[in-house]
Amino acid sequence: MTLMEFWNAYGMNTALTVGKILLIVVPLLISVAYLTLMERKVIAAMQLRKGPNIVGFFGLLQPFADGLKLICKETILPTDASKLVFVIAPMLTFTLALIGWAVIPFGDGMVLADINVGVLYLLAISSLGVYGIIMAGWASNSKYAFLGAIRSAAQMVSYEVSIGFVIVCVLLVVGSLNLTEIVKAQQNVWFCIPLFPMFVVFFISALAETNRHPFDLPEAEAELVAGYNVEYSSMTFALFFLGEYANMILMSGITTILFLGGWLPPFQWEPLLLVPGPVWFLVKILFCLFVFIWVRATLPRYRYDQLMRLGWKVFLPLSLLAVVLTSAWVVYGGGQG
Repeated sequence: MTLMEFWNAYGMNTALTVGKILLIVVPLLISVAYLTLMERKVIAAMQLRKGPNIVGFFGLLQPFADGLKLICKETILPTDASKLVFVIAPMLTFTLALIGWAVIPFGDGMVLADINVGVLYLLAISSLGVYGIIMAGWASNSKYAFLGAIRSAAQMVSYEVSIGFVIVCVLLVVGSLNLTEIVKAQQNVWFCIPLFPMFVVFFISALAETNRHPFDLPEAEAELVAGYNVEYSSMTFALFFLGEYANMILMSGITTILFLGGWLPPFQWEPLLLVPGPVWFLVKILFCLFVFIWVRATLPRYRYDQLMRLGWKVFLPLSLLAVVLTSAWVVYGGGQG
């Protein structure tokens, strides 16, 4: 096989795939950076102050200044830490937050991997996310970090059960595990309307999954002095920080696909149909992210017993009941899709 034949057989497809990956990853990294600025600006507006406004026009260069500061700091490895695991943990957390986007459709046909089990893929990726946090807490050889990691593991396991049952309700209505089919099934009505209680349960569980207020117990400053990442500095800390925000964007994207119609407009009205699908998708993600930040600016942190009671005694029975009722409706009522 000549070099040209090899390029035509393998090189072109590889180059196209790498190009598609970069088209997703590069804007996502920029979005993660500016989500930190958005959070500071929104919370500042709610608290009647200005937020970052000095570095760059309206503070638009603040994320890059923060990144430069973290890059220039020294990476400290604790003497008694398991150094290999200590370094791998933040890399794993950040990587898992990125690879979930492989199956997210931005528009009709605009998806990197349109697999038939996209929902299972996302569940697997979100479940693996806890490993980075557990590895960080254990490898740090610090009781504060380890307690934060154990809290996070218990929290994510508790709320993933509810998330799983909520997703089952959506799958029962659609009859497919393909994310594109889930969006197309919402052509007439978004699932956030007929499945509104499950929409609320899913979004609150997403807050707990991403360790966000009011469920940020793994990072409680008062008792755990920042939790599982307390021993991290420089870029290793930055990777955890970026991983958390990337997970926020990913969960907002999943919420948009499952309940807010993905790239579909709210109404089948001619002027709305002129707006490109990816723009609708982006607007809905921004709305979900705004609610993430809004909740942080509004609500105090839960106690850990309140967190567990909500997950096991409220959301689990409610989501189980929803699965039964949705199954009955699909079989005896409206049917699928």
